[in-house]
Amino acid sequence: MRHGVVILPERRWSEARDQWVRAERLGFDHAWTYDQLMWRWLRDKPWFASVPTLAAAAAVTSRITLGTMVATPTYRHPVTLAKELMSLEDIAGGRFVCGLGAGAGGLDDRVVDPTERTPRQRADRFAEFVEALDRLLTDRVASYAGAHYDFRDVPMNPGCLTRPRAPFAVAATGPRGMRLAARQADTWVTAGPPGRFDALPYEKALPEIARQLDRLDTACAAVGRDPATLNRLLLTGALVGGVLESVESYRDAVGRFGELGITDLVVHWPRESFPYQGDPRVLEAVADEVLLPRPHITGATARQNTAGGGR
Repeated sequence: MRHGVVILPERRWSEARDQWVRAERLGFDHAWTYDQLMWRWLRDKPWFASVPTLAAAAAVTSRITLGTMVATPTYRHPVTLAKELMSLEDIAGGRFVCGLGAGAGGLDDRVVDPTERTPRQRADRFAEFVEALDRLLTDRVASYAGAHYDFRDVPMNPGCLTRPRAPFAVAATGPRGMRLAARQADTWVTAGPPGRFDALPYEKALPEIARQLDRLDTACAAVGRDPATLNRLLLTGALVGGVLESVESYRDAVGRFGELGITDLVVHWPRESFPYQGDPRVLEAVADEVLLPRPHITGATARQNTAGGGR
């Protein structure tokens, strides 16, 4: 099991810097931040952009892998995003995973593009978004023609340090999204049972996670991929709760989800208030008793492990 943490981009860098440095020192394998213009209950609070935040984090760390959780077509265009991600991956020395999702039709949608889209339309756009990003980050001169995106001869030199491109982590729970993850991703991402941010105790989420993993295996079979080459990341905190209540609950969750086939467990850095309210001392204790006793993982090895076995 590999371990990750989400750090919300809500603090000025003079304060946030210490969190990212601390995440590496605590022994986390990867650290993430949300890629949104604004976020749910915190829309009136400070909120910074993901790519500059991750670039700054890359400059003050040396081992930990960094990632977006998750970039979506809600307000992103694949051409401009690909340029930013190629640059970010270079600054990070290859320590970067591109987390991608379809978007849920939230506040960002209404600000940038108020067009109402059905789930099917969002899925269509997301499939093109991932395919276009794949082409842009793989080819030195990229072109794409689709219903949602159309571009010609975009120069993408020098390309990613990680070849053929930076790894993708695709969030999906539906059959079509899972097939997309099986085709294009190095890591599949789930936040748990679908819901409205009413976190279930992690023990009660186990059956649904097991069903999702079964469906993911089916999706891999449908596209001819060995399921063992696709990592499975569980993002806890919003729909799966209780993991960071204590060291014992964390260790228990790692064991239970690991038995199901989850390869990467991600928690949120505890905040003083809702959402993700918690005690930072528990995170410190988890590091002391679970993370730091493990054999040291170099940056290259952690990145390779998070990337998976190839597409």
